[in-house]
Amino acid sequence: MKRPGRLAVLVFMLGALPAPASAQADPPKEPRPVVDASDIDAHRGGTLRLVASASGGTLDPQINYGARFVNLFANVYDGLTAFRKVAGPAGAQIVPDLAENLPTPADGGLTYRFTLRPGLRFSDGQPVTVNDVRASFQRIFKVASPTAGAFYGTIVGADACLNAPATCTLEKGVKIDPAQRRITFHLSRPDSEFLHKLAFIHAVILPASSPAHDTGNVPLPGTGPYRLETYDPTTRLELGRNPYFHPWNPQAQPEGFPDRITYTFGIPDETAVTAVENNQYDWMADPIPLDRLGEIGSRFTSRTHVMPHPSIYFLSMNMHEPPFTELAVRQAVNYALNRKALVILYGGPGIAHPLCGMVPTSLPASDIGCDYTRDATPENPAPQWRGPDLERARALVRASGTAGQKVTLITANTSTDIAMGTWLRDMLESIGYKATVRPLNGNIAFSYMQNTDNHVQIGLTGWSADYPSPSNFLDALLGCENFHPHSDSSINLPGFCDKPTQALMDRANSDTSLTDEARNALWRQVNERVMALAPMAPAFETASVVLTSERVKHFIYTTINQVLFSQVWLR
Repeated sequence: MKRPGRLAVLVFMLGALPAPASAQADPPKEPRPVVDASDIDAHRGGTLRLVASASGGTLDPQINYGARFVNLFANVYDGLTAFRKVAGPAGAQIVPDLAENLPTPADGGLTYRFTLRPGLRFSDGQPVTVNDVRASFQRIFKVASPTAGAFYGTIVGADACLNAPATCTLEKGVKIDPAQRRITFHLSRPDSEFLHKLAFIHAVILPASSPAHDTGNVPLPGTGPYRLETYDPTTRLELGRNPYFHPWNPQAQPEGFPDRITYTFGIPDETAVTAVENNQYDWMADPIPLDRLGEIGSRFTSRTHVMPHPSIYFLSMNMHEPPFTELAVRQAVNYALNRKALVILYGGPGIAHPLCGMVPTSLPASDIGCDYTRDATPENPAPQWRGPDLERARALVRASGTAGQKVTLITANTSTDIAMGTWLRDMLESIGYKATVRPLNGNIAFSYMQNTDNHVQIGLTGWSADYPSPSNFLDALLGCENFHPHSDSSINLPGFCDKPTQALMDRANSDTSLTDEARNALWRQVNERVMALAPMAPAFETASVVLTSERVKHFIYTTINQVLFSQVWLR
């Protein structure tokens, strides 16, 4: 895999890319429209054409957890709250969406009272009522949404719903008053990020008549500017305008510009790059292949956007499958991991940086030092990553008594992931294992890794923030409540559950007396404990490289939903 001079070539290639657009103006003190009213007619119309190597899976917005569709769903569905749909830091702010305002938590953070906006309708014409709101939260548990426990487990009655989903009522946790359009949430313990979690896609409001199972290829009505119309997961997804939409809060859900959005599947990433360059498509979902970065950076500079986004790549090691039941083995992988090599394979230092913990450096609690590098240990971490320590890794493997065992690494089948997976296979062999790499379709790879029935030993995958908080990388990926054996909705891939670590996470999430500094200190402790126990090997954090056609104007990249498709101007 090593090619002389490749690093120098990559640095030259990436030097041609535009710098990340991280410097943003301060957010306005008062909300203002995303666009001027005069822009609506001047730039309305056209079809936005998206392309991907594979579809994003189920159309059920309370089940799908892949960025490929979750970001698209932001233009179709709404929750009671939303992240402000603007570029820059202001895009991480919570604003009222289907609710009229943001409530002040009462009863020590245990009670949240919302008032539903009047006159709302779903895309099939049904009025939106408080009954739909309560039913939507019941449905989160009935369909076993991946975040049911992690995000909504503090609602009173959630424990019973997690244990017996079919009979979930949340009768004491979600109270409704139809006459006042009032919805009241009662929590079993405070949750400092509850309003953020209500803004996530799994908490969107659906008709109460929605079936209590994964709807798969069948779309559900939403309230956003677009509606899902036709879907064939092998070829195409089409979205048209929602005839019942009106912009009740442009900060939460602005008017859409394109008349239609089409999503074509089955186009390999190399072919997709060429198609976007030639304006056959407007945007591609797959990462830009390594060998095309220099080309787009030099020839299509004005159409290439390098955007900051809290996102990481990591190796997940199943603590319930040999040889990764042994702490020494998991530590060995961390020591052996040449993060610089993976950065190069991903695209180079212009878009990726080595990472020593499970929190990207753009978020608090990331500054924990580096346990697994030359001349460092969890007890004596280095200030930064210095390079791999293969000798220490091999010694740990020998001491564990697992040398010579077979190990299969799961990756997605994009060209970038396959290249990294091949390198990782060689790394595993170099420290003493008989290793193979098994690429899977990107549509199923993450779900496959989640299900314990597949006996995945180790997998390479990525994770991007649902909202900008350390909890979304630590508690979401490693909280005890997120390990669900025999399920495709088990985002705690290693099956990690450490009671002292969980106690720290629970306090960081629920103690309303904590200052921001104290809360971040707790998350830093969690990050340190996680790395000492090594259920994962963080590899690098990434920026997002986006190539668009020359038709695309008014490009808006948000902190949470990435490219805001509804705001693209096509004429």
